[in-house]
Amino acid sequence: MSNSLFSKEMQDQLKSLKSELSKGRASVSTDPENHKPTDPVALPTQKQVKKTVKQLDSEHINDDKVLFMQAMAGVTPIESNNTISEVKNKPAKPDASTLSKRAAAQGADEASLGTGLSDMQALLNPVSGESYLIYKQPTLQNKVFNQLKQGKLRWYDAVDIHGSSIDDAREAVTTLLSQAKQNGENVVKIVHGKGTDAVLKTCVNGWLRQIPEVLAFCSAPPKDGGNGAVLVLLKREKNKE
Repeated sequence: MSNSLFSKEMQDQLKSLKSELSKGRASVSTDPENHKPTDPVALPTQKQVKKTVKQLDSEHINDDKVLFMQAMAGVTPIESNNTISEVKNKPAKPDASTLSKRAAAQGADEASLGTGLSDMQALLNPVSGESYLIYKQPTLQNKVFNQLKQGKLRWYDAVDIHGSSIDDAREAVTTLLSQAKQNGENVVKIVHGKGTDAVLKTCVNGWLRQIPEVLAFCSAPPKDGGNGAVLVLLKREKNKE
């Protein structure tokens, strides 16, 4: 209990009370083997408690607190190192580099898709967080493009880049597309999020337009992330003889 709650006179009275109780306890015989008192310790009477409360005369003191102070007189805290160490907060989510590892395949040639990608070209054409992204190469059939927009084409793999740096996001996107190319998968999903400035959404929109292997892309249907994600249609890798 902080000394700031009591006047100097009150503090002296508490010290005196504690000293008397300590002497009383010291006079009680104990069992030397287990150090437990063999005689019962006399508790203060109700009259004594009321008298102490009246003497202390503070709004912070009541009968229960006086009883507690009397019961704890002469007690010293047990030193212990068994303290719980502070638990470090777990990261909210892994960065794009970690997420892209599940999309990476041995021998995937990320450089073939990521070479020459311009961040500046992408950022010069910003999009809003709620805008609907859409892109199609002229050679792609409208029927296939409509199936992509309607979410009727199955996507095989995905990567979540929202909250990542631009460099990590670019690496994750190119790794995902390279894996799809190697495995003959032609539809993937990229979760870019929306955000206040929609920087990653803007980058994804610009990067994908620079990659010849991308036939089309569009914002995903609501069930696949809506305007916070895109479905990407890729050219199929021709079977090598």
